[in-house]
Amino acid sequence: MSKRSDSGLDGILLIDKPAGWTSHDVVAKARRITGQRRIGHTGTLDPMATGLLVLCLGQATRLVEYLTGHDKRYTGTIALGRTTTTDDAEGETVEESAVPRMDEGILDDHLEAFRGPILQKPPVFSALKIAGRRAYDLARSGEAPELAARRVTVHGLDAAIAGPGTVAIDVSCSSGTYIRSLARDLGQSLGCGGHLSALRRHRVGPFSLEGAVTLERLEAAAADGALDELLLPTDDGISVIDAAILGAEGVDAVAHGVAWQAPGGTIRAADPVRIYGTLGEFVGIGSVSDTGE
Repeated sequence: MSKRSDSGLDGILLIDKPAGWTSHDVVAKARRITGQRRIGHTGTLDPMATGLLVLCLGQATRLVEYLTGHDKRYTGTIALGRTTTTDDAEGETVEESAVPRMDEGILDDHLEAFRGPILQKPPVFSALKIAGRRAYDLARSGEAPELAARRVTVHGLDAAIAGPGTVAIDVSCSSGTYIRSLARDLGQSLGCGGHLSALRRHRVGPFSLEGAVTLERLEAAAADGALDELLLPTDDGISVIDAAILGAEGVDAVAHGVAWQAPGGTIRAADPVRIYGTLGEFVGIGSVSDTGE
């Protein structure tokens, strides 16, 4: 699939989100800069957070559902001794407590409970829906939404004491993990409470922050007519999915929504599957049955 179609720009754009911006703010800004109205993201960042935001432009928006489940990596800091309504520095203080004396050995002992598959309760101020309403809307109206714990996986969790009452963290985790919840729960485990005071996202699946651009760089590229140079191919985020290669007839059939029967050979069922033509052009996402259809 080419990077530009009749509808505008197509592809994946990596943005280094600045602090104080919502993910929606970034998408709106990108729409104005690129002139492409069809832009979606593969997972939000809180306004306080910075770092990698993966945007899908044009035809690539059709792949958003396949990109939202990627693992992620973050660095950040946890401030101990104060709990907040939002579990981060932007919330109102709920309680303050003295921070116990500890060394990194004691800290690591407490962290062990948060490594691997865990049950994690999302923050009350989150975008999760309860009976059709966002949890943060309920919380802002004075209600206390009850959010069920969810199973997530923390693949890696390293931490160091960065100063009095401050812990620096490096987290690799599955999609759906809330780093705010980790901060809150670590504070509870230490007996003093805590909240997330800074967060930066470095990786989303195969994409890294090193390949991201600032909004200022995006504006400069638009002024220079070089937006294409910043776009990654539409299928870059789904490289772990199996692939099927079709000849010209098969590509034409699939492109028109018609099932294609592969002629003989060894067939392995796969769903989903990336579909390519023999010249390497990306056709789309589909499935392959055990009979080769």
